[in-house]
Amino acid sequence: MKHLEIISVTLIVSILMTVAAYATIVDRIVAIVNHDVITLSELDKNVNSYMKRIEKTVPEDQLDAIEKHVRQMVLNELIDQRLITQEAKKRGLMATDRDVNGAITNIITQRKITHEKLQYEIEQLGITFEEYREEVRAQLTKRNFLAGEIKSKITISKEEIGAYYREHRKDYEGKEAARIRQILILLPRDAADQTREKLRMRAEDILQQLRQGDSFSMLATEVSQGPAAKTGGDLGFVEKGLMLPDVDAAAFSLKIGEISDVIESPIGFHIIQVVDKRGEGVKPIESVREEIIGRIGDEKMENKFEEWLNEQREKAHIEVKL
Repeated sequence: MKHLEIISVTLIVSILMTVAAYATIVDRIVAIVNHDVITLSELDKNVNSYMKRIEKTVPEDQLDAIEKHVRQMVLNELIDQRLITQEAKKRGLMATDRDVNGAITNIITQRKITHEKLQYEIEQLGITFEEYREEVRAQLTKRNFLAGEIKSKITISKEEIGAYYREHRKDYEGKEAARIRQILILLPRDAADQTREKLRMRAEDILQQLRQGDSFSMLATEVSQGPAAKTGGDLGFVEKGLMLPDVDAAAFSLKIGEISDVIESPIGFHIIQVVDKRGEGVKPIESVREEIIGRIGDEKMENKFEEWLNEQREKAHIEVKL
């Protein structure tokens, strides 16, 4: 009997030690970043969340191989996140609870969903709402850091703007476009031949009125069934290739001020007038200066940030225990 008791006690102790050991494994440290640690459970949670986002777009037989890559990528991101947070704390750039609340409110407003719907979607990714809040805080903190410590130190010269403009000239080539007015008589779907001919004759009558000098915009307002009837049929500038083929061909063969014949298309009968034309050519640098500054700035900021991260990785005490 006593022997059985000893066995029972030994078994219980063994089980408790196994459970304790398992708990330790689950929450063991996988990386040390200066005075902060990253645990296995934190890494697993982030990896699982990422995999849930992509699993429907990846073949099932490739998931295991991709997960190994994702695990290393997520760990690197967590390490970088720790480095940014540590520096942001030193410089007073941490996102506040108010910042986080505001960002989440903006997300809900922009997506036109309820708070409950957002919370449900987050839980489907395997994370809690509080963990999601911390992810948002990390993103906002990074944004604060970039704006305060990186972007503020970036300068862009006139020479750089000019060089970028020359190197990316194709990006600023304007396409041929015509400003047109249109009168459209809609053709009902599956219209009988008699109906089709009746509508064509109506369009021909309208064209005759135009040839006799009636105002195109006035007639468009009165009779057109097109989308711009209320504005005299003015469709504004339309780039070549964006209209129905026959309408497009007519628009770019007419001279400014000319009126087309009646054009039949699958949706009805069109009469168009070319009001103005804009030829192909490169947009002047002054009209795209701000866009270029934005592009150069983003590129420089990304490079500067990567340089800063590399420096921090070199200086920091980082120990990976995977």
